[in-house]
Amino acid sequence: MAGIVLSAVGFGVVFGLTARGAGFSLVEAAAFSAIVFAGASQFAAAGMVGAGFGWPAIVLVTGLVNARHLLYSAALAPWFRGRPRSERAAMAHVLTDESFALSLVHFRRLGFADRRGYWLAAIGGVFIPWNAATLLGYVGGQAIPDAAALGLDVVFPAAMAGLAVGLATGRREAVALAAGVAVGLAVSLAVDPHVGVVVGGLVGPAAGLAIPRRDPAIPEPDELPA
Repeated sequence: MAGIVLSAVGFGVVFGLTARGAGFSLVEAAAFSAIVFAGASQFAAAGMVGAGFGWPAIVLVTGLVNARHLLYSAALAPWFRGRPRSERAAMAHVLTDESFALSLVHFRRLGFADRRGYWLAAIGGVFIPWNAATLLGYVGGQAIPDAAALGLDVVFPAAMAGLAVGLATGRREAVALAAGVAVGLAVSLAVDPHVGVVVGGLVGPAAGLAIPRRDPAIPEPDELPA
């Protein structure tokens, strides 16, 4: 989580700079991070706003970028079954790549859903650092070195790779991980890194689901919690 906090701060500062360059006011930039709270789609939307795109195109692109959250939500839903709808809606708002990976690894290690652990990962690990860094980047980002120059661009993928290893507890997850990485790297080198992420994210889970279960009557370790 410490590495993810560092990464969130670095890229939050960069987003503050991006929002300022796209013509956002300080209030608009802060509201964007607090209400939308989705790093990749925030960068995409800010760039499109700055380039003069209309709102239908912005909504479509950001929706596609954030489509992976449907899978995250489906994976976490069984752990929070029975919780009030309002609480699950609040949890969904702060759901990110980082909070999903941190909390799911934590839940599987404990064997039950630790609500306090989820909030710690989502709020303390990402939401607060990202929003604070957005303000910092907007107000004083010009005096802060580039995140890549500090090596912060390496922290996020390294932290997520470590969490991905912890998530690969079953055959299907291991296959999904290997296929996603292989396809993602190949497409990134052949076409574009952004396309590689999307294609790898689609092919990986599909490959994992194609692996048959050993015994249909016995759940795999990567399936629903007991």
